[in-house]
Amino acid sequence: MPGDEPGDRRFVALFGPEGLELEAGGRLGPVTVAYESWGSLSPRADNAVLVLHALTGDSHAAGPAGPGHPGPGWWSGLIGPGKAIDTDRWYVLCPNVLGGCQGTTGPSSTAPDGRRYGSRFPVITIRDQVRVEAALADALGIARWAAVVGGSMGGMRALEWSVMHPDRVERSIVISVGAAATAEQIALCSLQVRAIRADPHFAGGDYYENAEGPGAGLALARGLGQISYRTAAELEARFGRLPQGEEQPFKGGRYAVESYLEHHGEKLLRRFDANSYVVLSEAMNHHDVGRGRGGAADALAAVQAETTVIGLSTDRLYQLSGQEELARLLPGRPEVRVVASEVGHDGFLVEVDAMSILVADALA
Repeated sequence: MPGDEPGDRRFVALFGPEGLELEAGGRLGPVTVAYESWGSLSPRADNAVLVLHALTGDSHAAGPAGPGHPGPGWWSGLIGPGKAIDTDRWYVLCPNVLGGCQGTTGPSSTAPDGRRYGSRFPVITIRDQVRVEAALADALGIARWAAVVGGSMGGMRALEWSVMHPDRVERSIVISVGAAATAEQIALCSLQVRAIRADPHFAGGDYYENAEGPGAGLALARGLGQISYRTAAELEARFGRLPQGEEQPFKGGRYAVESYLEHHGEKLLRRFDANSYVVLSEAMNHHDVGRGRGGAADALAAVQAETTVIGLSTDRLYQLSGQEELARLLPGRPEVRVVASEVGHDGFLVEVDAMSILVADALA
Protein backbone atom coordinates (compact mmCIF):
# COMPACT_ATOMS: atom_id res chain seq x y z
CA MET A 1 0.00 0.00 0.00
CA PRO A 2 1.10 3.63 -0.48
CA GLY A 3 2.88 5.00 2.56
CA ASP A 4 4.10 1.63 3.86
CA GLU A 5 7.76 2.69 3.63
CA PRO A 6 8.62 5.45 6.11
CA GLY A 7 11.20 7.27 3.96
CA ASP A 8 12.01 10.57 5.65
CA ARG A 9 8.69 10.70 7.46
CA ARG A 10 8.25 10.91 11.19
CA PHE A 11 5.08 9.88 12.95
CA VAL A 12 3.06 11.24 15.86
CA ALA A 13 0.06 9.54 17.48
CA LEU A 14 -2.69 11.97 18.55
CA PHE A 15 -6.04 12.06 20.37
CA GLY A 16 -5.77 8.61 21.94
CA PRO A 17 -8.58 6.05 21.95
CA GLU A 18 -11.21 8.72 22.64
CA GLY A 19 -10.47 10.05 19.19
CA LEU A 20 -10.98 13.28 17.31
CA GLU A 21 -14.50 14.72 17.39
CA LEU A 22 -15.50 15.25 13.76
CA GLU A 23 -17.44 18.18 12.38
CA ALA A 24 -19.96 15.92 10.61
CA GLY A 25 -20.44 13.78 13.70
CA GLY A 26 -18.73 10.82 15.31
CA ARG A 27 -15.14 10.35 16.35
CA LEU A 28 -11.99 9.01 14.78
CA GLY A 29 -9.03 7.81 16.73
CA PRO A 30 -6.38 7.36 17.56
CA VAL A 31 -4.96 9.40 14.68
CA THR A 32 -1.42 8.98 13.38
CA VAL A 33 0.14 11.89 11.48
CA ALA A 34 3.13 11.52 9.17
CA TYR A 35 5.23 14.61 8.58
CA GLU A 36 8.57 15.76 7.22
CA SER A 37 10.61 18.78 8.20
CA TRP A 38 13.56 20.82 6.98
CA GLY A 39 15.72 23.34 8.83
CA SER A 40 15.98 23.82 12.58
CA LEU A 41 13.37 25.02 15.05
CA SER A 42 14.62 28.07 16.93
CA PRO A 43 14.90 27.98 20.75
CA ARG A 44 11.77 30.14 20.96
CA ALA A 45 9.98 28.03 18.32
CA ASP A 46 9.14 31.24 16.45
CA ASN A 47 10.46 30.37 12.97
CA ALA A 48 8.11 27.53 12.00
CA VAL A 49 6.46 27.52 8.57
CA LEU A 50 3.62 25.08 7.88
CA VAL A 51 3.45 23.94 4.25
CA LEU A 52 0.21 22.24 3.21
CA HIS A 53 -0.14 19.96 0.20
CA ALA A 54 -2.90 19.63 -2.40
CA LEU A 55 -5.20 16.68 -3.14
CA THR A 56 -2.69 14.07 -4.29
CA GLY A 57 0.36 15.58 -2.62
CA ASP A 58 1.97 14.33 0.57
CA SER A 59 4.49 15.28 3.24
CA HIS A 60 7.42 15.01 0.79
CA ALA A 61 7.41 18.67 -0.20
CA ALA A 62 11.17 18.80 -0.85
CA GLY A 63 13.96 16.39 -1.60
CA PRO A 64 14.75 13.63 -4.10
CA ALA A 65 12.81 10.47 -4.85
CA GLY A 66 13.82 7.47 -2.78
CA PRO A 67 12.52 4.76 -0.46
CA GLY A 68 9.03 5.76 0.62
CA HIS A 69 9.03 8.63 -1.86
CA PRO A 70 8.27 7.48 -5.42
CA GLY A 71 8.75 11.01 -6.75
CA PRO A 72 10.80 14.09 -5.87
CA GLY A 73 9.40 16.72 -3.53
CA TRP A 74 6.45 18.53 -5.07
CA TRP A 75 7.84 21.98 -4.09
CA SER A 76 11.58 21.30 -4.11
CA GLY A 77 12.09 24.44 -6.16
CA LEU A 78 10.78 26.62 -3.33
CA ILE A 79 12.01 24.88 -0.17
CA GLY A 80 15.67 24.66 0.77
CA PRO A 81 18.76 26.71 1.68
CA GLY A 82 18.63 30.09 -0.04
CA LYS A 83 15.30 29.35 -1.72
CA ALA A 84 12.00 31.19 -1.30
CA ILE A 85 11.22 29.24 1.87
CA ASP A 86 14.78 29.38 3.13
CA THR A 87 15.56 26.48 5.44
CA ASP A 88 18.60 28.34 6.77
CA ARG A 89 16.06 30.74 8.28
CA TRP A 90 12.83 28.78 8.64
CA TYR A 91 11.89 25.46 10.20
CA VAL A 92 9.60 24.04 7.52
CA LEU A 93 7.08 21.33 8.35
CA CYS A 94 4.77 19.49 5.95
CA PRO A 95 2.27 16.94 7.31
CA ASN A 96 0.39 14.36 5.30
CA VAL A 97 -3.28 15.25 5.52
CA LEU A 98 -5.95 13.43 7.53
CA GLY A 99 -7.67 11.04 5.13
CA GLY A 100 -4.53 10.60 3.04
CA CYS A 101 -2.54 7.48 2.26
CA GLN A 102 1.06 8.44 2.94
CA GLY A 103 1.34 7.59 6.62
CA THR A 104 -1.45 9.69 8.15
CA THR A 105 -4.65 7.96 9.22
CA GLY A 106 -6.93 7.42 6.24
CA PRO A 107 -9.23 4.79 4.74
CA SER A 108 -6.35 2.37 4.05
CA SER A 109 -5.15 2.56 7.68
CA THR A 110 -5.75 -0.19 10.19
CA ALA A 111 -8.65 0.60 12.51
CA PRO A 112 -8.57 -0.29 16.24
CA ASP A 113 -10.32 -3.60 15.45
CA GLY A 114 -7.38 -4.69 13.31
CA ARG A 115 -9.12 -4.31 9.95
CA ARG A 116 -8.64 -1.58 7.35
CA TYR A 117 -11.15 1.26 7.65
CA GLY A 118 -12.26 1.08 4.00
CA SER A 119 -15.94 1.95 3.70
CA ARG A 120 -16.12 2.62 7.46
CA PHE A 121 -13.90 5.69 7.25
CA PRO A 122 -16.07 8.66 8.32
CA VAL A 123 -16.90 11.88 6.52
CA ILE A 124 -14.19 14.45 7.23
CA THR A 125 -13.86 18.15 6.44
CA ILE A 126 -11.09 20.67 5.95
CA ARG A 127 -11.73 21.83 9.52
CA ASP A 128 -11.12 18.31 10.84
CA GLN A 129 -7.82 18.26 8.97
CA VAL A 130 -6.82 21.56 10.56
CA ARG A 131 -7.74 20.26 14.03
CA VAL A 132 -5.33 17.39 13.47
CA GLU A 133 -2.61 19.78 12.30
CA ALA A 134 -3.18 21.97 15.37
CA ALA A 135 -2.80 18.93 17.63
CA LEU A 136 0.43 18.06 15.78
CA ALA A 137 1.73 21.60 16.37
CA ASP A 138 0.92 21.24 20.07
CA ALA A 139 2.76 17.93 20.23
CA LEU A 140 5.82 19.51 18.62
CA GLY A 141 5.77 22.58 20.89
CA ILE A 142 4.83 25.08 18.16
CA ALA A 143 2.38 27.57 19.63
CA ARG A 144 2.34 29.93 16.65
CA TRP A 145 3.28 29.59 13.00
CA ALA A 146 5.44 32.26 11.46
CA ALA A 147 3.58 31.37 8.26
CA VAL A 148 1.07 28.89 6.89
CA VAL A 149 1.37 28.25 3.15
CA GLY A 150 -0.82 26.15 0.87
CA GLY A 151 -2.28 25.83 -2.61
CA SER A 152 -5.55 24.27 -3.77
CA MET A 153 -6.66 21.89 -0.97
CA GLY A 154 -3.65 23.16 0.97
CA GLY A 155 -4.95 26.70 0.44
CA MET A 156 -8.28 25.67 1.96
CA ARG A 157 -6.46 24.49 5.05
CA ALA A 158 -4.28 27.62 5.20
CA LEU A 159 -7.45 29.70 5.11
CA GLU A 160 -9.15 27.62 7.80
CA TRP A 161 -6.05 27.88 9.98
CA SER A 162 -6.39 31.68 9.95
CA VAL A 163 -10.10 31.50 10.80
CA MET A 164 -10.00 28.71 13.38
CA HIS A 165 -6.78 29.78 15.11
CA PRO A 166 -6.28 33.49 14.36
CA ASP A 167 -3.82 33.92 17.23
CA ARG A 168 -1.60 31.07 15.99
CA VAL A 169 -0.87 32.34 12.47
CA GLU A 170 1.39 35.34 11.85
CA ARG A 171 1.34 35.17 8.05
CA SER A 172 -0.86 33.23 5.66
CA ILE A 173 -0.18 32.52 1.98
CA VAL A 174 -3.35 31.26 0.30
CA ILE A 175 -2.91 30.04 -3.26
CA SER A 176 -5.47 29.17 -5.95
CA VAL A 177 -8.58 28.80 -3.83
CA GLY A 178 -11.67 30.75 -2.81
CA ALA A 179 -13.72 31.13 0.35
CA ALA A 180 -15.96 28.18 -0.56
CA ALA A 181 -16.16 25.43 -3.17
CA THR A 182 -18.26 26.52 -6.14
CA ALA A 183 -20.95 24.49 -7.87
CA GLU A 184 -18.61 23.76 -10.79
CA GLN A 185 -15.79 22.64 -8.51
CA ILE A 186 -18.19 20.35 -6.64
CA ALA A 187 -19.49 18.99 -9.95
CA LEU A 188 -16.00 18.18 -11.23
CA CYS A 189 -14.99 16.49 -7.97
CA SER A 190 -18.23 14.52 -7.80
CA LEU A 191 -17.71 13.08 -11.30
CA GLN A 192 -14.25 11.89 -10.29
CA VAL A 193 -15.70 10.26 -7.18
CA ARG A 194 -18.41 8.59 -9.29
CA ALA A 195 -15.78 7.23 -11.68
CA ILE A 196 -14.04 5.49 -8.78
CA ARG A 197 -17.22 4.16 -7.21
CA ALA A 198 -18.43 2.87 -10.59
CA ASP A 199 -15.37 0.63 -10.95
CA PRO A 200 -16.62 -2.95 -10.34
CA HIS A 201 -13.51 -3.59 -8.23
CA PHE A 202 -14.33 -0.76 -5.82
CA ALA A 203 -16.39 -3.20 -3.73
CA GLY A 204 -18.06 -0.40 -1.83
CA GLY A 205 -14.65 0.74 -0.59
CA ASP A 206 -13.65 -2.60 0.92
CA TYR A 207 -11.21 -3.84 -1.71
CA TYR A 208 -7.98 -4.07 0.30
CA GLU A 209 -8.02 -7.84 0.65
CA ASN A 210 -9.09 -8.44 -2.95
CA ALA A 211 -6.82 -9.44 -5.80
CA GLU A 212 -7.65 -6.27 -7.71
CA GLY A 213 -8.68 -2.79 -6.63
CA PRO A 214 -10.42 0.04 -8.47
CA GLY A 215 -7.39 1.05 -10.53
CA ALA A 216 -9.36 1.80 -13.67
CA GLY A 217 -11.74 4.08 -11.78
CA LEU A 218 -8.91 5.94 -10.05
CA ALA A 219 -7.03 6.41 -13.34
CA LEU A 220 -10.19 7.77 -14.98
CA ALA A 221 -10.77 10.14 -12.05
CA ARG A 222 -7.21 11.41 -12.35
CA GLY A 223 -7.66 11.98 -16.08
CA LEU A 224 -10.82 14.01 -15.47
CA GLY A 225 -9.00 16.06 -12.86
CA GLN A 226 -5.94 16.57 -15.04
CA ILE A 227 -8.01 18.28 -17.73
CA SER A 228 -9.24 20.83 -15.18
CA TYR A 229 -5.73 21.37 -13.79
CA ARG A 230 -4.41 22.49 -17.18
CA THR A 231 -5.72 24.79 -19.94
CA ALA A 232 -7.20 24.25 -23.38
CA ALA A 233 -4.44 26.42 -24.89
CA GLU A 234 -1.67 24.37 -23.28
CA LEU A 235 -3.19 21.05 -24.34
CA GLU A 236 -3.63 22.34 -27.89
CA ALA A 237 -0.06 23.63 -28.07
CA ARG A 238 1.44 20.42 -26.68
CA PHE A 239 -0.72 17.82 -28.39
CA GLY A 240 -3.13 19.29 -30.91
CA ARG A 241 -4.51 16.42 -32.97
CA LEU A 242 -1.26 14.48 -33.08
CA PRO A 243 -1.43 10.71 -32.77
CA GLN A 244 0.53 8.92 -30.07
CA GLY A 245 3.75 7.86 -31.76
CA GLU A 246 3.01 5.57 -34.69
CA GLU A 247 -0.52 4.76 -33.50
CA GLN A 248 -3.43 5.32 -35.88
CA PRO A 249 -6.57 6.76 -34.20
CA PHE A 250 -8.75 5.63 -37.15
CA LYS A 251 -7.68 2.05 -36.44
CA GLY A 252 -8.10 2.01 -32.68
CA GLY A 253 -4.94 3.92 -31.81
CA ARG A 254 -4.74 6.89 -29.46
CA TYR A 255 -4.26 10.58 -29.87
CA ALA A 256 -1.28 11.96 -27.97
CA VAL A 257 -3.49 13.78 -25.48
CA GLU A 258 -5.24 10.49 -24.65
CA SER A 259 -1.88 8.89 -23.91
CA TYR A 260 -0.97 11.88 -21.70
CA LEU A 261 -4.11 11.41 -19.58
CA GLU A 262 -3.56 7.67 -19.31
CA HIS A 263 0.04 8.25 -18.25
CA HIS A 264 -1.02 10.54 -15.39
CA GLY A 265 -3.61 8.00 -14.27
CA GLU A 266 -1.08 5.18 -14.26
CA LYS A 267 1.43 7.30 -12.32
CA LEU A 268 -1.14 7.99 -9.61
CA LEU A 269 -1.98 4.29 -9.22
CA ARG A 270 1.57 3.64 -8.01
CA ARG A 271 1.33 6.03 -5.09
CA PHE A 272 -2.27 6.77 -4.17
CA ASP A 273 -5.30 5.02 -2.72
CA ALA A 274 -8.71 5.27 -4.41
CA ASN A 275 -10.57 5.64 -1.10
CA SER A 276 -8.34 8.55 -0.11
CA TYR A 277 -9.10 10.21 -3.45
CA VAL A 278 -12.81 9.90 -2.65
CA VAL A 279 -12.54 11.08 0.97
CA LEU A 280 -10.33 14.07 0.17
CA SER A 281 -12.36 15.09 -2.89
CA GLU A 282 -15.50 15.17 -0.78
CA ALA A 283 -13.71 17.13 1.96
CA MET A 284 -12.83 19.72 -0.70
CA ASN A 285 -16.48 19.85 -1.76
CA HIS A 286 -17.41 20.65 1.87
CA HIS A 287 -15.00 23.62 1.93
CA ASP A 288 -16.86 26.74 3.08
CA VAL A 289 -15.26 29.10 5.60
CA GLY A 290 -18.64 30.71 6.26
CA ARG A 291 -20.48 27.52 7.26
CA GLY A 292 -21.93 27.95 10.75
CA ARG A 293 -20.15 31.30 11.15
CA GLY A 294 -22.68 33.71 9.72
CA GLY A 295 -21.22 33.62 6.23
CA ALA A 296 -17.80 34.13 4.69
CA ALA A 297 -17.60 37.85 5.47
CA ASP A 298 -18.13 37.31 9.21
CA ALA A 299 -15.76 34.34 9.29
CA LEU A 300 -12.93 36.12 7.50
CA ALA A 301 -13.32 39.26 9.61
CA ALA A 302 -11.70 37.27 12.45
CA VAL A 303 -8.46 36.72 10.52
CA GLN A 304 -5.45 38.38 12.16
CA ALA A 305 -2.71 36.99 9.91
CA GLU A 306 -0.99 39.11 7.31
CA THR A 307 -2.49 37.39 4.29
CA THR A 308 -1.11 37.04 0.78
CA VAL A 309 -3.62 35.81 -1.81
CA ILE A 310 -2.11 34.32 -4.97
CA GLY A 311 -3.95 33.24 -8.11
CA LEU A 312 -3.04 31.87 -11.54
CA SER A 313 -4.04 33.90 -14.59
CA THR A 314 -5.38 30.91 -16.53
CA ASP A 315 -6.75 28.78 -13.69
CA ARG A 316 -10.10 27.45 -14.93
CA LEU A 317 -10.72 25.27 -11.87
CA TYR A 318 -10.18 27.93 -9.16
CA GLN A 319 -10.71 31.06 -11.20
CA LEU A 320 -9.25 34.44 -10.26
CA SER A 321 -12.73 35.70 -9.38
CA GLY A 322 -12.63 33.42 -6.34
CA GLN A 323 -9.35 34.91 -5.12
CA GLU A 324 -10.63 38.42 -5.80
CA GLU A 325 -13.76 37.80 -3.72
CA LEU A 326 -11.64 36.29 -0.94
CA ALA A 327 -9.35 39.32 -0.89
CA ARG A 328 -12.32 41.71 -0.70
CA LEU A 329 -13.56 39.92 2.41
CA LEU A 330 -10.24 39.72 4.22
CA PRO A 331 -9.20 42.47 6.65
CA GLY A 332 -7.14 45.07 4.84
CA ARG A 333 -8.35 43.87 1.45
CA PRO A 334 -4.97 42.55 0.27
CA GLU A 335 -4.16 42.81 -3.41
CA VAL A 336 -4.41 39.53 -5.29
CA ARG A 337 -0.96 38.58 -6.59
CA VAL A 338 -1.38 37.02 -10.04
CA VAL A 339 1.05 34.58 -11.63
CA ALA A 340 0.94 34.76 -15.41
CA SER A 341 0.93 31.19 -16.66
CA GLU A 342 -0.25 29.14 -19.62
CA VAL A 343 -0.47 26.06 -17.43
CA GLY A 344 -3.64 26.76 -15.42
CA HIS A 345 -4.29 25.48 -11.90
CA ASP A 346 -1.08 23.43 -11.81
CA GLY A 347 0.85 26.67 -12.24
CA PHE A 348 1.47 26.94 -8.49
CA LEU A 349 3.50 23.73 -8.81
CA VAL A 350 5.04 24.42 -12.22
CA GLU A 351 5.86 28.16 -12.26
CA VAL A 352 8.74 27.88 -9.80
CA ASP A 353 10.42 31.22 -10.54
CA ALA A 354 7.25 33.32 -10.35
CA MET A 355 5.98 31.50 -7.26
CA SER A 356 9.37 31.87 -5.58
CA ILE A 357 9.27 35.66 -5.97
CA LEU A 358 5.79 35.98 -4.47
CA VAL A 359 6.34 33.53 -1.60
CA ALA A 360 9.71 35.05 -0.69
CA ASP A 361 8.14 38.50 -0.71
CA ALA A 362 5.31 37.32 1.58
CA LEU A 363 7.85 35.89 4.03
CA ALA A 364 10.25 38.85 3.89
